Amino acid sequence: MTKSSSTQLADNTVAALRTPTDLARDGVNEISSSLRHLLADVFALYVKTKNFHWHMSGPHFRDYHLLLDEHGEQIFAMTDDIAERARKIGGTTLRSITDISEHQRLQDNNADFVGPKEMLSELAEDNQQLVKFLRATHEICDQHNDVATASLIENWIDETERRTWFLFEAAQ
Repeated sequence: MTKSSSTQLADNTVAALRTPTDLARDGVNEISSSLRHLLADVFALYVKTKNFHWHMSGPHFRDYHLLLDEHGEQIFAMTDDIAERARKIGGTTLRSITDISEHQRLQDNNADFVGPKEMLSELAEDNQQLVKFLRATHEICDQHNDVATASLIENWIDETERRTWFLFEAAQ
């Protein structure tokens, strides 16, 4: 394939994925880029939450295990909505684990052992960081008059602040 034909193929692929929207193209690009990072962070937080859920130990095992299971379900439920919102406005989204790792801002935890209180504290901090990312994305949506995405984000902020609160209190 020549360079010009590969460029044409890429242009045709992008055009085929471009859902009609009244949002400006630069707005779509900025919002979908922010949503891609947000989605990567949500996947990273989901995996970390499940990791800690699976490796929980100690006298409060059952309560923490159930709490993290509930949080994991809530976090995972965000993923499809984030990705589909990017597509609804004509953007693209993540395609692979590699793509997630290249876009995530939240840090993984690969330690062999993490104590229960440290798990809860780390997840509380990650959820707090996620709220900051959600607010930043909300601001981008406001700049481009994307009220639908902003509305979804408002609910996710509330859910994330609740998770932060529960994790903070449980870690005390």
